[in-house]
Amino acid sequence: MKLGILRTDAVRPELKPEYGEYPDMFIALLRHSDPNLEYAVYDVELGEYPVDIDEVDAYLITGSKSSVYEDKPWIIELMEFVRELNRRHKKLLGFCFGHQLVAQALGGKTERSAKGWGVGLHTHRFTTVPSWHDQGDVNLSILVSHQDQVVAVPDSARVLAGSEFCENAVCQIGDHILTFQGHPEFVPEYSRELLSIRRERIGEEAYAAGVSSLSGIAQGQRVGSWVLNFLYA
Repeated sequence: MKLGILRTDAVRPELKPEYGEYPDMFIALLRHSDPNLEYAVYDVELGEYPVDIDEVDAYLITGSKSSVYEDKPWIIELMEFVRELNRRHKKLLGFCFGHQLVAQALGGKTERSAKGWGVGLHTHRFTTVPSWHDQGDVNLSILVSHQDQVVAVPDSARVLAGSEFCENAVCQIGDHILTFQGHPEFVPEYSRELLSIRRERIGEEAYAAGVSSLSGIAQGQRVGSWVLNFLYA
């Protein structure tokens, strides 16, 4: 299988030598479960797309500092690409910005949350356990970094997991689209770096809570295995 990663942002230059770009993080995550998975990366901020939509078997949209409701040409183009993927029932994964953009493109709504920043390690609870899930603990501990949230899901979407802070944290559409608000590709050290960089923006209370939460165990690899179950189903 070949996965097309739609890159929607760049890692800050000072962090790139240690952590790589966002596609590198996803590749590192998924290689733990399937070292044979192949990849192609498209920088959609620069208008890069496959010549043929079928040149890869599935797509993944990364996180971004941009907001999906911004009037940027590349975001508008990406939304139309998502609609085409949905029309063709092409498998699609979305994380954070990708999660929000899929919802926005297909009839839902994303907006700046009055609850403020979600940072550090959060717990999302599954109320519906799908077939790609490991059928174990319904609580998922996952690293997050977001101010926007999906406040209304598309009519075709099922909300599988959420929390008091983020109600629509994991969504699925049919058997071809799966999205997560969290960042399974992040490692705690990278989250700590982001918290430090954004300390003034997110405020001392959220910063302190986020840093404290990093003593917990992030289950990124668990999500990585779920993603592969979903892709190969």
